[in-house]
Amino acid sequence: MRVVRLANFVAPASGGLRTAVRELGKGYRAAGHEPVLDVPCARYTDRDSEQGRIITLPGPLLPGTGGYRVLADRRRVTRVLEELAPDRLEVCDRTTLRWTGRWARRARVPAVMVSHETANGVLRTWGLPEHISRRAADSLNLRTAHAYTRVVCTTEFAEREFVRIGARNVVRASLGVDLTARHPALRDPGLRVAHARAGEALLVMCSRLSVEKRPGTALDALDMLLRRGRRAVLVVAGDGPLRTRLEQRATERGLPVRFLGHVSDPAVLGGLQASADVCLAPGPAETFGLAALEAMACGTPVVASASSALPEVIGAAGAVAADHGEAFADAVELLLSCAEPVRREAARARAECFGWPAAVDAFLAAHDADAPARTGASGLSAPASDAAGEGVLDEGGPGRPVVREGAV
Repeated sequence: MRVVRLANFVAPASGGLRTAVRELGKGYRAAGHEPVLDVPCARYTDRDSEQGRIITLPGPLLPGTGGYRVLADRRRVTRVLEELAPDRLEVCDRTTLRWTGRWARRARVPAVMVSHETANGVLRTWGLPEHISRRAADSLNLRTAHAYTRVVCTTEFAEREFVRIGARNVVRASLGVDLTARHPALRDPGLRVAHARAGEALLVMCSRLSVEKRPGTALDALDMLLRRGRRAVLVVAGDGPLRTRLEQRATERGLPVRFLGHVSDPAVLGGLQASADVCLAPGPAETFGLAALEAMACGTPVVASASSALPEVIGAAGAVAADHGEAFADAVELLLSCAEPVRREAARARAECFGWPAAVDAFLAAHDADAPARTGASGLSAPASDAAGEGVLDEGGPGRPVVREGAV
C-alpha cells in the first residue's frame, strides 16, 4: 500500500513532528508498505531513506517562525499527488493543507488528517480571547472533520475539541518513544558536571523557542526557585524566534541559563535528558509532548503544563502545574523531594507504556492497513463526492466519537 504523507513545519531543526513522521515512516516501511513523505524545502529533491521516499518541494519561508516553510504551491502539490497515485493520504497540517481533503475525495483516495495540535490551544497562545479562539477552532475543526475520511488524535486531550463538535470519524492513536535510544544508562556524570555544580539541581527544557511553547515559563520557574534559596541551573536545548529575547531576559535577571540551540545529535540530547534532575515542558497547547516522553524514557521526571495533553501522558510519574513560574517552581520542588531512584524508576516505567511499534500499529489501523489487498470491502472506503462528507457529525450533539465502517 502506498501511503503518501504531507507535512509542513518539518525542518532539520524541528523536533517532535519530525521525529513522529520519521518513526511512523520507518514503521510503515517495515510493515511492507510504501511510505512517501512530501515536505517543503528550498529546492526540489527526491531521495530514498530509512523512512521511505522523501520528496521536498520548494516552499516559501514563513516570517517569524525561525525557518519553517510551507507547501504553498497547490498546483505543484496536486501534480505530485496525481503522479504518485496514493492508496492512502496522510496529512499533518490542518491549516494550509486542509484543501488536500477535497483532492482526496475527487480522487477517491481515503485520507487521514493527523491532529498534532489543538486549534483552540494554539489560538489562545497567540493571544486570542477564549470565546473567540473556541469559536474559530470549532469552525476549523468542523471543516476538517468533513474534509477527511478520518481524523487521528494522539491523546484524549487532542480529541476533545472534535468531540465538542460531534465528530464521529475520530480515532485515537498514541505516538511513541524509542526505548532503546532513550534510556537511563545515558546518564553522564561528566556531562552533568559541565552544566551544574555539586548541590545544584539541573533543569532541562527541550523545546522550540516560539510563542505557543511558552518557554519563558521555564525561566520564571528558575527565577522563583533561586529566590527561595534552591540552587538550580537551566539548560535549554532548542532554537526559535524567541531565543534572543529569552537570552536577554536571562542576562537581565542574572539567571544561570545556558542556551544550546538546536541539538542535532540524538546521543548528545539523550545524555542531557538523562543527566538532568527534572525536565520542564511548559507548552500549554501540546497534544502529546514527544520531548517530554523522551526525557522520561531516560529516567528524568517531567513538570508539564496542566493545560496541555501531557498530564495524561506522564501520569503519576511527573507533576503538572498551572501556566506560570511559581506553579512550575512548586512542582519542581515536589519532584525533587522524592528520592532520586524512586522518581527516576517511575519516569522510565511510565515511558515504557509508549513504544513506537504500538504507535505504528495504531496509525496503520487508522489507515485500515490490516487487509491492504481487499477490494471493495475496506472499512476506510473513500467517499464518492464532496457530498459524502455529510454525516460526519452527530446531529444529536457531541458525545463519544465512534468510527462507523464506510461512513465519513
